Amino acid sequence: MTRHTLSWMAVFAAMALPGVASADHGMVKGDMLVDHNGMTLYTFDKDAGGKSMCNGDCEKNWPPLMVEKGEKAEGKWTQIKRDSGHMQWAYDGKPVYTFKNDMKAGETKGDGMKDVWHVAKP
Repeated sequence: MTRHTLSWMAVFAAMALPGVASADHGMVKGDMLVDHNGMTLYTFDKDAGGKSMCNGDCEKNWPPLMVEKGEKAEGKWTQIKRDSGHMQWAYDGKPVYTFKNDMKAGETKGDGMKDVWHVAKP
Protein backbone atom coordinates (compact mmCIF):
# COMPACT_ATOMS: atom_id res chain seq x y z
CA MET A 1 0.00 0.00 0.00
CA THR A 2 1.09 3.53 -0.66
CA ARG A 3 1.37 6.24 1.96
CA HIS A 4 -1.60 8.01 0.31
CA THR A 5 -3.77 4.89 0.63
CA LEU A 6 -2.84 4.54 4.29
CA SER A 7 -3.80 8.18 4.92
CA TRP A 8 -7.25 7.62 3.46
CA MET A 9 -7.64 4.45 5.49
CA ALA A 10 -6.81 6.41 8.65
CA VAL A 11 -9.45 9.04 7.78
CA PHE A 12 -12.13 6.40 7.27
CA ALA A 13 -11.13 4.60 10.46
CA ALA A 14 -11.37 7.84 12.46
CA MET A 15 -14.83 8.51 11.03
CA ALA A 16 -15.96 5.09 12.25
CA LEU A 17 -15.05 5.80 15.90
CA PRO A 18 -18.03 5.72 18.25
CA GLY A 19 -19.17 9.12 19.50
CA VAL A 20 -17.84 11.01 16.48
CA ALA A 21 -20.40 11.76 13.80
CA SER A 22 -19.33 14.04 10.99
CA ALA A 23 -20.75 16.44 8.46
CA ASP A 24 -18.97 19.05 6.36
CA HIS A 25 -19.86 21.81 8.81
CA GLY A 26 -19.82 20.26 12.27
CA MET A 27 -19.43 17.14 14.30
CA VAL A 28 -20.67 15.49 17.44
CA LYS A 29 -17.69 14.90 19.69
CA GLY A 30 -18.57 13.21 22.94
CA ASP A 31 -21.42 15.21 24.46
CA MET A 32 -20.89 18.45 22.52
CA LEU A 33 -20.91 19.84 19.00
CA VAL A 34 -17.72 21.12 17.41
CA ASP A 35 -16.88 22.71 14.07
CA HIS A 36 -14.67 21.04 11.44
CA ASN A 37 -11.58 22.36 13.32
CA GLY A 38 -12.71 20.83 16.62
CA MET A 39 -13.69 24.19 18.11
CA THR A 40 -16.63 24.10 20.52
CA LEU A 41 -19.99 25.28 19.21
CA TYR A 42 -22.43 27.26 21.35
CA THR A 43 -26.11 28.20 21.40
CA PHE A 44 -27.56 31.57 22.47
CA ASP A 45 -30.72 31.63 24.63
CA LYS A 46 -31.99 34.81 22.93
CA ASP A 47 -32.22 33.09 19.52
CA ALA A 48 -35.80 32.08 18.75
CA GLY A 49 -37.79 30.66 15.88
CA GLY A 50 -34.69 29.65 13.92
CA LYS A 51 -33.43 33.25 13.85
CA SER A 52 -30.10 34.53 15.14
CA MET A 53 -30.31 37.46 17.51
CA CYS A 54 -26.50 37.77 17.68
CA ASN A 55 -25.41 40.50 15.27
CA GLY A 56 -22.97 43.44 15.29
CA ASP A 57 -20.67 43.43 18.35
CA CYS A 58 -22.20 40.16 19.53
CA GLU A 59 -21.19 38.51 16.26
CA LYS A 60 -17.59 39.69 16.73
CA ASN A 61 -17.35 37.84 20.06
CA TRP A 62 -19.46 34.87 18.99
CA PRO A 63 -18.69 34.18 15.31
CA PRO A 64 -21.55 32.29 13.69
CA LEU A 65 -20.75 28.97 12.05
CA MET A 66 -21.26 30.08 8.46
CA VAL A 67 -22.40 27.90 5.59
CA GLU A 68 -19.73 27.48 2.93
CA LYS A 69 -20.65 27.32 -0.75
CA GLY A 70 -21.88 23.88 -1.72
CA GLU A 71 -22.54 22.60 1.81
CA LYS A 72 -25.83 20.77 2.16
CA ALA A 73 -28.02 20.41 5.24
CA GLU A 74 -28.47 16.89 6.56
CA GLY A 75 -30.07 15.28 9.58
CA LYS A 76 -30.52 17.81 12.39
CA TRP A 77 -28.21 20.32 10.65
CA THR A 78 -30.15 23.12 8.92
CA GLN A 79 -29.30 26.48 7.40
CA ILE A 80 -30.79 29.80 8.51
CA LYS A 81 -30.54 33.22 6.92
CA ARG A 82 -28.84 35.89 9.02
CA ASP A 83 -29.85 39.58 8.99
CA SER A 84 -26.88 40.14 6.64
CA GLY A 85 -28.39 37.69 4.15
CA HIS A 86 -25.56 35.18 4.67
CA MET A 87 -26.37 31.63 5.70
CA GLN A 88 -25.52 30.17 9.12
CA TRP A 89 -25.63 26.60 10.41
CA ALA A 90 -28.18 25.58 13.02
CA TYR A 91 -28.43 22.28 14.85
CA ASP A 92 -31.88 21.01 15.82
CA GLY A 93 -33.24 24.48 14.95
CA LYS A 94 -30.73 26.40 17.08
CA PRO A 95 -28.12 28.64 15.40
CA VAL A 96 -24.57 27.70 16.43
CA TYR A 97 -21.52 29.86 17.10
CA THR A 98 -17.90 29.62 18.16
CA PHE A 99 -16.40 31.83 20.91
CA LYS A 100 -13.50 34.18 20.16
CA ASN A 101 -11.76 33.39 23.49
CA ASP A 102 -11.59 29.64 22.83
CA MET A 103 -8.05 29.36 21.49
CA LYS A 104 -7.74 25.63 20.93
CA ALA A 105 -9.98 22.69 20.09
CA GLY A 106 -12.10 21.48 22.98
CA GLU A 107 -11.96 24.66 25.08
CA THR A 108 -15.32 25.71 26.54
CA LYS A 109 -14.57 29.16 27.97
CA GLY A 110 -17.91 30.49 26.71
CA ASP A 111 -20.11 27.93 28.47
CA GLY A 112 -22.49 29.72 30.84
CA MET A 113 -21.30 33.19 29.76
CA LYS A 114 -23.83 35.77 31.00
CA ASP A 115 -26.16 32.80 31.65
CA VAL A 116 -27.26 32.87 27.99
CA TRP A 117 -24.45 31.03 26.14
CA HIS A 118 -24.18 27.24 26.35
CA VAL A 119 -22.13 24.48 24.78
CA ALA A 120 -24.23 23.06 21.93
CA LYS A 121 -25.27 19.48 22.67
CA PRO A 122 -26.44 16.79 20.27
